[in-house]
Amino acid sequence: MRTISDFPYEVRVVENVFIPLRDGQRVAARMWIPQSAETRPLPAILEYIPYRKRDGTRGRDALNHPYMAGHGYVCVRVDMRGSGDSDGVLRDEYLEQEHEDAEDVIAWIAEQSWCEGSVGMMGISWGGFNSLQVAARRPPALKAIVSASATDDLYVDNMHYMGGALLVDNLSEATVMFAFNSLPPDPEIVGERWREMWHERLENSGLWIEKWLEHQHRDDYWERASVNEDYSDVACPVMAVGGWADGYTNAIFRLMEHLDVPRRALIGPWGHKYPHLGVPGPSIGFLHEVVRWWDHWLKGTDTGVMDEPMLRVWMQDSAAPRSSYAERPGHWVGEPSWPSPHTETGEYALSGHHLVPADDDGQDAEPAEVTLQSPLSVGMFAGKWASYAATPDLPFDQREEDGGALVYETKPLDHDLEMLGMGECELDVSADAPVAQVIARLSDVLPNGETTRVTYGVLNLTHRDSSAEPTPLEPGRRYRVRVPLNAVAQHFPKRHRIRLSLSTSYWPLVWPSPTAAALTLSTEVSRLRLPLRRPREEDAHLRALGPAEAAPPLAVETLRTGDHQWRVIRDLATDVSTLEIVNDEGSFRIVETGTIVRRETSEWFSFRWNDVSSVRGETRTVRRFEREGWRTEVITRTVLTSTEHDFCIAAELDAYELNAERGNPRVYSQNWRRMIPRDLV
Repeated sequence: MRTISDFPYEVRVVENVFIPLRDGQRVAARMWIPQSAETRPLPAILEYIPYRKRDGTRGRDALNHPYMAGHGYVCVRVDMRGSGDSDGVLRDEYLEQEHEDAEDVIAWIAEQSWCEGSVGMMGISWGGFNSLQVAARRPPALKAIVSASATDDLYVDNMHYMGGALLVDNLSEATVMFAFNSLPPDPEIVGERWREMWHERLENSGLWIEKWLEHQHRDDYWERASVNEDYSDVACPVMAVGGWADGYTNAIFRLMEHLDVPRRALIGPWGHKYPHLGVPGPSIGFLHEVVRWWDHWLKGTDTGVMDEPMLRVWMQDSAAPRSSYAERPGHWVGEPSWPSPHTETGEYALSGHHLVPADDDGQDAEPAEVTLQSPLSVGMFAGKWASYAATPDLPFDQREEDGGALVYETKPLDHDLEMLGMGECELDVSADAPVAQVIARLSDVLPNGETTRVTYGVLNLTHRDSSAEPTPLEPGRRYRVRVPLNAVAQHFPKRHRIRLSLSTSYWPLVWPSPTAAALTLSTEVSRLRLPLRRPREEDAHLRALGPAEAAPPLAVETLRTGDHQWRVIRDLATDVSTLEIVNDEGSFRIVETGTIVRRETSEWFSFRWNDVSSVRGETRTVRRFEREGWRTEVITRTVLTSTEHDFCIAAELDAYELNAERGNPRVYSQNWRRMIPRDLV
């Protein structure tokens, strides 16, 4: 990535300022202010997240905010209530309190002497979510947003549930927030009250995984902050950004289709990272593109950004299966609108073990009924629901998975195909249990047999008609169901084959059904439908996206190198298989503040043979902050198991003030044991 240090505007940094809220509480902000804004006010950009401006995102902030400020924007990075150095307690995601606070912050920014009254809002993940959600509340000063790696529907496309099935990333995300919510503010910012603030968080933030498991269907809990409940609430321009290795691309297509505001979309090959930091590459000059967006909507400068295609995506070329890629080969394509006039549905019938074009004369599907009950091992090489760039977390060769699946594939293609958008499987199935699931995987089969997963979909069959009001299956009864496949842009070369794989489990990406259900598939009327795209000459003439660039990186001193491991372990003596993920970031000193940071997260997902009651997820985090005279550490542990009737949570939290005068440095400890009934999940 190219480092830029010479900008049009000189910038000063304000390490901390407290912004007052309507109830008397305060949130903490770090700001980058162009010097000239003191006499000639400028627009402002808000990033509003719970991940600790002082140390947690300081490295990323150093790349992003000085860059935008250097191009003439006041950048304000705010710790949400209950996080970092802000007052209060953070109790859950996307609450009314969070949005009210954001409105207060935006109003405060707009009233400052250095702001000319216009505010943009941007963020990735949580910051992308609340940029959309706050836009739907229409604060007067908010003029445009950039939303990356986010969703318009908190139930359908989030890390909690997929197709009505429980995602194991629900546990991973709960672990992330369990750790963050237990951390202290910095005494150098908040003063002597830091310990009181810390204990308030430790005692009152709660166990979020419990809340998320209590809402297993799409109810008011998820709907309250889902923008798709009424797209017309969003009245400002939207730039939506995502990556094919992430979990949030489906929402971008819905936003382009349903929003009625100026909008643009950018989707690359990346995981859960801003595109200038994107892995797999190629990364791009994203901050340059963001400045073009802000210049157009906040300064009224015609940058040409609205003359370009509504949807710009990376059409991925075929690649051998790998659990990590430095880059994914491909090329940029553009669409003027979505749905696109340049796509059409290709329909395939399931005949024997083949995918046959449904409109081929004489190629009607052979009638057949096939029964499947997949082993729990299907999914051990699936990777994460979203790649967080802690690779290797991408799906490996699908031949490792297909032994436990029904497999249907085309003959070698006689011409190249491009796919853009969301496909679907329409299946005629019956089950031998009231709760069952089906997973559909679409793969690119290379001439040498290597098989790369392109996309997939999950359906809890009790959600076949509704995720708000699911209904149990009647064993033996046939149902016609649709399994949406995640959106993708993929080029299938001539002589490659397209494979559809169907399984009844996908552990540990998806939590298994309560019992080991078997499905019977009637292939005669089952279909695979793919959104096929006609290549366009205009794609070759798209404006080039420059190389990744940013402001100079944060100065840090590495004290202990980290370690990252991703291991599948099979113990033949006990029949227990375990996926072990270790993300140890080591420890480092932030030169500016002198703070030493230590971060480690470990995860274990296991099962015993085909016993669905044996599946187990365990996570452990260690977070330490220290400076002369101040040393704290928080350790969390969460274990999730299940029976046929319940989810079982065991969690532990221990906090230490390691330089405390008392003999025992542990200053707080709490254990949780919870049983939550399964409700058709």
